[in-house]
Amino acid sequence: MIIFPAIDIKNRKCVRLYKGDFDTTEVMAEDPVEVAKKFEAAGAEYLHIVDLDGAQKGVIENIDIIENIINSINIPIELGGGIRDIETINSLIKKGVSRVILGTAALNNKDLVLDALKKHKEKIAISIDAKNELVAINGWVNLSEVNYIDFAKEMENIGVGTIIFTDISKDGTLKGPNYEQLTELNKNVKCNIIASGGIKDINDIIKLKEMNLYGAITGKAIYSGNINLEEALKL
Repeated sequence: MIIFPAIDIKNRKCVRLYKGDFDTTEVMAEDPVEVAKKFEAAGAEYLHIVDLDGAQKGVIENIDIIENIINSINIPIELGGGIRDIETINSLIKKGVSRVILGTAALNNKDLVLDALKKHKEKIAISIDAKNELVAINGWVNLSEVNYIDFAKEMENIGVGTIIFTDISKDGTLKGPNYEQLTELNKNVKCNIIASGGIKDINDIIKLKEMNLYGAITGKAIYSGNINLEEALKL
């Protein structure tokens, strides 16, 4: 299982939210580039980055910081937040983003997902952010009427190979992931599943690994000191 240290960028800083609420923004570090370097030094093999400003506005807002991260480290990054068209996807991959994450755009524009998969295949992932089992969009602000399992199956059927799943009610809480929903998702699709939201300590990492998931994203647990990244990576 791959552990993805998380860097969420808002107002050019590393932040964490509580249950996806932008009014709860907490600054965890001033310089995302330095944080990326520290994660790489600790042994991380892949980084998960979200442009939260972009997620809110529907367009990438922190591209200069993201490019700086790419140019400052030697490990791949996956990036989400505000990516709504094929031109942006093409540009990001050309700049060195290893995996582009589509969330709102995937729900609203299946043709975009098909086009992206045709051009970039495994470099495309779908983020399913759910609340009460329904998919949320637009930076988690709006709730759709689409069930997360149904959406995952639809994405798998059109060729998506990687799904990032977040239970919004768990995100930033340090109360553990939603194991029940992750289990159901893993049963219903054959995609690589990356768990996100709520990881509190090394025991959560161990349990997710035992579930044979492809990956786990952890942010607040690292920043708060609940998880020692080097120790977790040794697992």
